Amino acid sequence: MTAGKIPAHSVCRAHNRELLNESAMPRPIHALIHTDALSHNLQRCRQAAGEARVWAVVKANAYGHGIERAYEGLRGADGFALLDLAEAQRIRQLGWRGPILLLEGVFDPRDLELCSRLGLWHTIHSDEQIHMLAGHKTLQPHKVFLKLNSGMHRLGFAPERFRAAYARLQALPQVEDIGLMTHFATADVAVPGTAAAWHAFQQATDELPGERSVCNSAALLRHPEIAEQTDWVRPGIALYGSSPDFPDHGIAHWQLQPTMSLRSELIAVRELQPGDAIGYGGTFTTERPLRVGIVACGYADGYPRVCPTGTPVLVGGHRSRTLGRVSMDMLAVDLTPETTQIPADFDTRVGTEITLWGRSSGGALLPIDEVAAAAGTLGYELMCALAQRVPTEVDGAEPLSAP
Repeated sequence: MTAGKIPAHSVCRAHNRELLNESAMPRPIHALIHTDALSHNLQRCRQAAGEARVWAVVKANAYGHGIERAYEGLRGADGFALLDLAEAQRIRQLGWRGPILLLEGVFDPRDLELCSRLGLWHTIHSDEQIHMLAGHKTLQPHKVFLKLNSGMHRLGFAPERFRAAYARLQALPQVEDIGLMTHFATADVAVPGTAAAWHAFQQATDELPGERSVCNSAALLRHPEIAEQTDWVRPGIALYGSSPDFPDHGIAHWQLQPTMSLRSELIAVRELQPGDAIGYGGTFTTERPLRVGIVACGYADGYPRVCPTGTPVLVGGHRSRTLGRVSMDMLAVDLTPETTQIPADFDTRVGTEITLWGRSSGGALLPIDEVAAAAGTLGYELMCALAQRVPTEVDGAEPLSAP
């Protein structure tokens, strides 16, 4: 650590102590949001997008990062895309005056009044939404994106109905501009579906005026040749340092950086003998002497209960593994040099830093995708599931280098 520099986790804990207004130390688990990494990932997406403009997708409270915490790192985007009107209001309150797009459009006619007041762009994917817009009284015509169902079969007009929907919108005085949108169902996997969906979109929109937007993170990174033919791209998960096509590619392949680090500490250390069982149900039994650490982190913090023995963690920046079942507030990790990558001379004691995902304070990397894969899920879910009880701070002090 550089002389005179206060570690980010110390800043976080000092802030928590101040909030408590007492001298007692808070529970050591905390999350850090890396602003520099958000900016880096946004720039990486911009490079892949060519001349296309970038919607920074901040739905689900910026994928669990917190819109207010993520805003500084993403304000270099050309626009913000989200689902929730309340989140759109928060973006405006932060001072954003550029475009904001409602990715699922409106759900009630009253939503259109707020769209008018906040200057929101919104998606049209159903006849009901066109009907609502036709009945809306506004002095400020709206900008909308008409969505095509190109194979996802969630939202959007079928190709044979797309032009009729476009004509209906074009005839409305409430509409100022119509963009054209779709969402690829298989851009994250190596199947030919994306090419077919792109062809369907081109056919359905041929010669129709309007800006095009089709690429999410996976399509943007895996198919930049498509992104280059559009006007807007919509990266989401790539902005937050998770690979959109893991395990085919990790974040290092896409030159992305982790934007959320979940860290805690050892709160107890045990020396176990062969035959000792660990945790609820005794699902892991030692076959050799093991040094085991207990970490202040559990499923009530958002760490998946289903993570099995062997889920990767960092102990003081060194790779190790979990042991036994994850409890509500605690989990066990292996501290034994012979069964982990922890050096024999590394002193594992109470207070040693544990990185559950992201970056250790020393810069070691544990991609969230690896932890999610062990739990049988995606990095998206882990980010969004971070519990409210976990103190979360913006880390603007630690410079992040590329993984």
